[in-house]
Amino acid sequence: MFVAAYWWKVKPGKEAQFRAAWRRGTELIRERYGSLGSRLHRDSDGRFIGVAEWPDEASWRRAFDAKMTYDDPETRAAFVDAIEDAADQPLLLMQVTDDLLDRADDKLG
Repeated sequence: MFVAAYWWKVKPGKEAQFRAAWRRGTELIRERYGSLGSRLHRDSDGRFIGVAEWPDEASWRRAFDAKMTYDDPETRAAFVDAIEDAADQPLLLMQVTDDLLDRADDKLG
């Protein structure tokens, strides 16, 4: 398994819009590119951190090189509109060596 982490600073008052667009975009990326899904976190500085899981680095690379585009312009526009700042490259790229997450409790809302 391969993990990629990204960060975004969201415009004040656009957090709900960002989270909804992130969720929908993640679903579309999973369908189109075969990701295993992602988790969204918020750090103490208010940045959102997305940690996406992929079956392997090659799958992630194909999606990254395609800019993870998907056929939902409304979702993409809402996502971009909510972002104040973001990095051009992933925050972290990592191979998973051991996975002890309890997938039965993976349905955090």
